[in-house]
Amino acid sequence: MKTRTYADLDCVVLDTAPDPMVSIIWLHGLGADAHDFVPIVPQLKSAQAQPVRFIFPNAPIRPVTVNGGVSMRAWYDILGIDIDRNQDTDGIQASVTSVEQIITETAVETPHGVVLAGFSQGGAIALRTALGSSSPILG
Repeated sequence: MKTRTYADLDCVVLDTAPDPMVSIIWLHGLGADAHDFVPIVPQLKSAQAQPVRFIFPNAPIRPVTVNGGVSMRAWYDILGIDIDRNQDTDGIQASVTSVEQIITETAVETPHGVVLAGFSQGGAIALRTALGSSSPILG
């Protein structure tokens, strides 16, 4: 396990074997950090059967309105709890852009492609990125 910067985000990087062919970019949830899902990797038997690079980026630290403006790691601000509230479109787009940059930067290193994964806020950004990406996403 090592740390590395992709797209101006500090990331934890874990290769399951030398010369990984696929990258899995795994985004944590609100208030967590890049180390949140690292302990799961050894439990993923299919990831141990082939060389995979796991990239766990840290979301930026920003104030989160719904949490009283407390600064924490967040992929975007949550402005309120109402389902029909306005969204932090600038924060969402900035995170999508960062994930797209990670995809571009890893394309040469892991030529067979990228899988996006995420939990909570990270899942929302992974889904939004995958749906709008011009890069081929494996899953």
